[in-house]
Amino acid sequence: MSLPPLPDITEEYEFLDSEDRYRLLIDLGRKLEPMPEALKTDATKVRGCSASVWVYPTQEGDRLHFLADSNAAITKGVVALVLAAVQDRPAAEVAKTDIAGALAPFDLSRELSSNRTQGVPNMIALVRETAERLAS
Repeated sequence: MSLPPLPDITEEYEFLDSEDRYRLLIDLGRKLEPMPEALKTDATKVRGCSASVWVYPTQEGDRLHFLADSNAAITKGVVALVLAAVQDRPAAEVAKTDIAGALAPFDLSRELSSNRTQGVPNMIALVRETAERLAS
């Protein structure tokens, strides 16, 4: 199962009420590719998240692919949103992507508690730093 493109998610999200937006996020989290338990280590853990979040980058040719997971359903959905903005794109393109800007239409800080969104900047930074390192 793969994530739909971010513009498709955005379009659907805009037409939903708050409760259905939660369901959409949970469903997105379920669409993440399973992350092997062996990859859920301290080295792959995203700092600053209230829930546990792990992100493991891989490179296929010039494209970045991320495995990710969280122990909280809504947080896992937010992780899926971040990845939908960058998944399977060239590292150089990911490094230049304004991920926060791409997520702006979701207004996550209004929809979710600050606990659920506090780690998003750290995850975006991890994705960008990984992309910059692999693109050079």
